[in-house]
Amino acid sequence: MIYGVGIDIVKIERLKRVVEKWGRRFLERVFTEGEISYCYEKKEPYLSLAVRFAAKEALIKAIGSVDPVSLTDIEVMNVETGKPLLKVKGRLEDFFKEKLIKRVHLSLSHEQEYGVACVVLEQSDAGRER
Repeated sequence: MIYGVGIDIVKIERLKRVVEKWGRRFLERVFTEGEISYCYEKKEPYLSLAVRFAAKEALIKAIGSVDPVSLTDIEVMNVETGKPLLKVKGRLEDFFKEKLIKRVHLSLSHEQEYGVACVVLEQSDAGRER
């Protein structure tokens, strides 16, 4: 059963300007060390940073949370084939257990000036509201 769906779009140039202005201070408030390292290994790190930021925002929309969420409790990773996946920790991990979220589907894309992410949260049948 689908628990929630979220989508977000980020203008790559806008994210680049924020990073250029605030540097590591911004990066460390939003991204994990693993994400920062991964993105800066790329030829165009801002593309990867933008889609990861969009993924975090899309996840927050999918959970429908009114509680504040630390963006560093959400990590976008890639499996060997390159497919992206989301890992959560802290309060989000507890939320996933409470709501019986068993799978997170993530799609990332970018085109010229925009990065976009879509998240679908799948809940086990035992979590179905009655």
